[in-house]
Amino acid sequence: MDLRIFTEPQQGATYDTLLTVAKATEDLGFDAFFRSDHYLRMGSVDGLPGPTDAWLTLAGLARETKRIRLGTLMTAGTFRLPGVLAIQVAQVDQMSGGRVELGLGAGWFEEEHKAYGIPFPKEKFARLEEQLAIVTGLWATEVGKTFDFHGTYYDLTGSPALPKPAQGKVPVLIGGHGATRTPRLAATYADEFNIPFASVEDSERQFGRVRAAAEEAGRGADALTYSNALVVCVGRDDQEVARRAAVIGREVDELKANGLAGSPAEVVDKIGRYAEIGSRRIYLQVLDLDDLDHLELISAQVQSQLS
Repeated sequence: MDLRIFTEPQQGATYDTLLTVAKATEDLGFDAFFRSDHYLRMGSVDGLPGPTDAWLTLAGLARETKRIRLGTLMTAGTFRLPGVLAIQVAQVDQMSGGRVELGLGAGWFEEEHKAYGIPFPKEKFARLEEQLAIVTGLWATEVGKTFDFHGTYYDLTGSPALPKPAQGKVPVLIGGHGATRTPRLAATYADEFNIPFASVEDSERQFGRVRAAAEEAGRGADALTYSNALVVCVGRDDQEVARRAAVIGREVDELKANGLAGSPAEVVDKIGRYAEIGSRRIYLQVLDLDDLDHLELISAQVQSQLS
């Protein structure tokens, strides 16, 4: 079971804070550092000092880390033209020496689009499908050849399809709870399917849909990696768990029901339940980015047991 650190910088974080967490992620033996792609805070936090851009952040981290994988969960398809996104991700992959992964979603948070003057189209899912075809198609085009795409929303003619990522193939993550279109899209384009903030039962159901879609597409169900994203709140005792829950504005019982919360033993046990239904990777949503002791505890007493 891979454990990855997943951050939500729109809630309030500077680049320096994210760099500190990323370096801790690397030093403590976690598999990867991922971040959300949002430009507006959510809930009652002040979000200060303001948003940071996902791919600018990852470009910086690519030069300041050496081992960990780096990626988005998920890049909003509404934020970037697919040709531009393909260039950005390929460049950051080169800067990292081939450690980048692209989580790409349709985009959903209308208020952030209004706040920063970003168009919020009605047909987001159909656009996402074309975006995935373009991004992966550009990367797969042989050097010296050109790429054309003529769709409903995007039109590319004679693209040199450069630059290329350092990796032979940048892993693509697709996720969500949709029962029909999402599994089909994952079966077509994804290397990994991620379901965010879902119970073991709901995860098993959605994994089953994706596995069936992959079989139908001729890829085979095991061609994809299956993963979960879950909020994490671990403590050495009940008081420490309660303190960490209070800092992020959550109730302990709710966190235990919907995330990974409690003692290290409790969290290891729950992760084991996800492993039993086929999850091979957990993105630990860390909401208090100043609490590095939390990461140290998870590394020492959770990750160590899983490995």
